Amino acid sequence: MLVDFEKLPDTSRIWIYQADRAFSEEEVKEIRTRIGEFLKQWTAHGSSLEAGFELPYNRFIVIGLNQQNQAASGCSIDASVHFIQELERHFKLVLLDRMNVTFRQGPYIAYKPLDEFRKMAKNRAVSPNTVVFNNLVTNKFEYRQDWEVPATDSWHKRFF
Repeated sequence: MLVDFEKLPDTSRIWIYQADRAFSEEEVKEIRTRIGEFLKQWTAHGSSLEAGFELPYNRFIVIGLNQQNQAASGCSIDASVHFIQELERHFKLVLLDRMNVTFRQGPYIAYKPLDEFRKMAKNRAVSPNTVVFNNLVTNKFEYRQDWEVPATDSWHKRFF
């Protein structure tokens, strides 16, 4: 069951998929439609899942699931991963590679392989104050509080 992301409780489980590039305006429209259709039929053990989404910066897909009503099952999580893989193929995106880092570089959002980010930190091209996107947050509250933070306040701090 598709619901407004803002209406999901803070305890809702969150999955964040970062794209290797920004979505075009046309892609945003189609991605919104496709995600909406998927979430309307997303189930676990035959029960509807109450879920919402947002596309921050036209660069990320954030899906939230209210687990107070029905928790995701292994099969429903597999279905969501297959759906994200379909989006990757259709739009020629990288969404599932967790070995990349997304961060702010001035007014821009940069996307780099982890090794390159590590080298940038060593060469001081990024600093502990560089704002990174901590995609390891697990619930909506953490997403709102700890997703976009200085590197020193996330797992990225180990590179400094």
